[in-house]
Amino acid sequence: MQKAKLTFWQMWNISFGFFGVQIAYSLQNANISRIFATLGADPHDLSFFWILPPLMGLIVQPLVGKYSDRTWTRLGRRIPYLFLGSIIAILVMCMLPNAGSFGLAVGGAMIFGLISLMLLDTSINVAMQPFKMLVGDMVNEEQKGQAYSIQSFLCNAGSLVGYVFPFLFAWLGIANTAPEGQVPDTVKYAFYIGSAILILCVLFTTLKVKEMPPKEYAEFHGIDPEKKVEGKGPGMFTLLKNAPKTFWTVGLVQFFCWAAFLYMWTYTNGAIADTVWGTTDVSSEGYQTAGNWVGILFAVQAIGSVLWALVIPKFKNIKTAYVVSLLIGAAGFASVFFIHDQYLLFISFLLIGVAWAAMLAVPFTLLTNSLSGEHIGTYLGLFNGTICLPQIAAAACGGFILKMVGGAQVSMFLVAGVLLVLGAVAVRFVNEKK
Repeated sequence: MQKAKLTFWQMWNISFGFFGVQIAYSLQNANISRIFATLGADPHDLSFFWILPPLMGLIVQPLVGKYSDRTWTRLGRRIPYLFLGSIIAILVMCMLPNAGSFGLAVGGAMIFGLISLMLLDTSINVAMQPFKMLVGDMVNEEQKGQAYSIQSFLCNAGSLVGYVFPFLFAWLGIANTAPEGQVPDTVKYAFYIGSAILILCVLFTTLKVKEMPPKEYAEFHGIDPEKKVEGKGPGMFTLLKNAPKTFWTVGLVQFFCWAAFLYMWTYTNGAIADTVWGTTDVSSEGYQTAGNWVGILFAVQAIGSVLWALVIPKFKNIKTAYVVSLLIGAAGFASVFFIHDQYLLFISFLLIGVAWAAMLAVPFTLLTNSLSGEHIGTYLGLFNGTICLPQIAAAACGGFILKMVGGAQVSMFLVAGVLLVLGAVAVRFVNEKK
């Protein structure tokens, strides 16, 4: 079967729901350290709270890939999973920022927050993974780069909206401070509005996208339909053993990149509160103002990522684009250590956004072009391990590394810069061949 080209808007519709999912994800990334620090967590323990999100992704996303490969319903193969994940995410987004508002002791509030975080990240992972699979399912090899670039744009646009919400609500006069141990209303409102946008975006994709029925899917990907019914097929460990070399070499690059960004998400609030606002007191107005400014900086990063996503296709060689992007991002991370002005930090985070753009688009383009369509969902789920494992490792080591670099949270940005340089070096091992 000839693999038909899709129009721009068909590819846009496939990924549009990702806009809403990414709002939820960005709210989590920008506010988790702030929420748990407000509840009373020690800065040296903050990275441990970041183990849960990637751990849940490591467990959930391969399962979503495996079982959605074998699923067919009236709604399709992938869409039932994204719809279920979104519904759960919406409910949890209304719970998490209220962890300190139920009259619980510090320990009880922490446990409530951890359970909510675990459920939120599980549901976001269930909702997020199908979008990557839909591109692999429905877009031909020639257009996958463009399709993932569209997904990257929507991802960053959603991030921008989610990051700006707390700052916007503070500007509108909503309270940005709260009694000790409670999360400000600016953060609560951000989660509430984000959950509403999430369900609207997912409904749009559900109504607009019609997945290929099994027979058409098999023809599109050159799969023998008789082979599909002979048995359940190889297990995940067998597929992992037989994964193409690209899976492992791109995974090595991913290790360094995602560890770097885990440290950014964990320590930006504490770092700029210290270096720009001159405070480490989590109950102070300065710390909470810094927390809102983190959203603005992450929004600037998203803008840089959107702009650079337009540049990446201009490179003749995608590996060259990968290397250049990661080195620019490394410079951005390192510069945060030396800049003590809240507005000059825009430059740093624009540069960091360059690396983020490449991380969202390039790995999946390289991987899906090296795969057949037969087990693409399972492989994309397994590939999520190259995102989750480095975050788990980085989170487990974060407190120890923070002590090694002197205890100042801003020092972790130098560590992140070094990690991206190592990622750029690792790109040379990537083989683009199918």
